[in-house]
Amino acid sequence: MIDVRLLTGPFIPGQFIGPFTNAHPGLGGVCTFVGEVRGEDGVEALELSHYEPLTLPGMQALAQQAVTRFGLMGMLMLHRVGVMRPGEPIVCVSAAASHRRAAFDAVDFAMDHLKSQSWFWKREQRGGEWTWIEPRGQDYADLARWD
Repeated sequence: MIDVRLLTGPFIPGQFIGPFTNAHPGLGGVCTFVGEVRGEDGVEALELSHYEPLTLPGMQALAQQAVTRFGLMGMLMLHRVGVMRPGEPIVCVSAAASHRRAAFDAVDFAMDHLKSQSWFWKREQRGGEWTWIEPRGQDYADLARWD
């Protein structure tokens, strides 16, 4: 089971993770990562824009790649778009597997791709001013581990 969604409003990760876990009887482990908007350094808001014809199909392909590569029972991938405030979830990736290592690795793999090779444009607001954000060098280094 692959469940990939783009969300335009705030969400509570547990409302998705519980049903996802229950849909996979006999699993050995579930690993979940939830990324939130950081409020450090005066961040007032984060905005994610995207090109809809590419975003959802790209996320679905990434989820399928993770399921195949790590032999998963299923993957849940949720991603917000629009304006978000500090403390709000941006992304939730959850992998169900027979064994914990596959679930850990699949979530790490998916997040490394979403962070540096995704279909989103990000900008932060600080002091009322908006600034575009590019992936960091470490994001590309993290992604390179999977080659």
